Amino acid sequence: MTRRQFISKSIAFSSLGGLVNALAMGRLPLVTGVRRVVGEVLLNGQPAKLDQIVMPGDTISTGAQSEVVYVMGNNAYLMREKSTMQFAQEGLVGVLRLVTGKALAVFGPGPKRIETAVATIGIRGTACYMETQEQRLYFCLCYGTADIRPLADATQVKSLTTRYHDMPLYIGSETGPAVFRPAPVINHRDVELIMLEETVGRQPPFMANKSSSDSSY
Repeated sequence: MTRRQFISKSIAFSSLGGLVNALAMGRLPLVTGVRRVVGEVLLNGQPAKLDQIVMPGDTISTGAQSEVVYVMGNNAYLMREKSTMQFAQEGLVGVLRLVTGKALAVFGPGPKRIETAVATIGIRGTACYMETQEQRLYFCLCYGTADIRPLADATQVKSLTTRYHDMPLYIGSETGPAVFRPAPVINHRDVELIMLEETVGRQPPFMANKSSSDSSY
C-alpha cells in the first residue's frame, strides 16, 4: 500500500486534526486493520486476515466462540462471538451499525453515530460496550459523552456523560416510561478498554487516577 493509499484509508472514521498532527510530526497515522482473530471471523463474507483494512461499507462478523480486534483510524473495536457490525460514512459522520451481538469500542475525536435495532446513539470521543438482547439493548457508556435516542419513543432522548461505567442501561424496544432501565456492569473489563486504547496510542481517562490493578471491572 502506498503512503497516499494508507492516508486515504485511515482518514475514514478518524480525526482529521489527529491525522494532520501525525503528518506534521513526520510519522504515519496509527496502523489500522485487523489486529487479532480468534475462531471464525468474516470480513464481507470472506475469512478475515491479520492487518486487513476495515473500511466504511464493510461488514464484519464473528462465529461461535470467536473474537476479533481491529482498528479503524483513531477508533478500536473488540467483537465477541456471534456478532455482526456494518460501517458506513455519511459526510463527516462515521456510522456503526450493530446488527447483532456484543462489541466493545473506543472512539477518538470526531462525530460518530451508532445505530441499533432499538436506539440511535451519537458519540463524541468516548468508549462503550453494547450487547443486543431480546427486544432490548444493553449499553454501558464506560466514559465520555453520548446522546441516546430510543426508536420506540424519539422524544425520550437521554444525554449521558460518564467517567467510569457510571450509568449502564437497558434500552427497550417498547414505548413507555420504562424505555430506559438501570443495568449492572456486565461482560466487559477495564483491561480490555486499556488494550483497545493502547492500539490507538491512548490510555483510558480512568488510568490517570487508578492503576489497572485497582480496576473493579
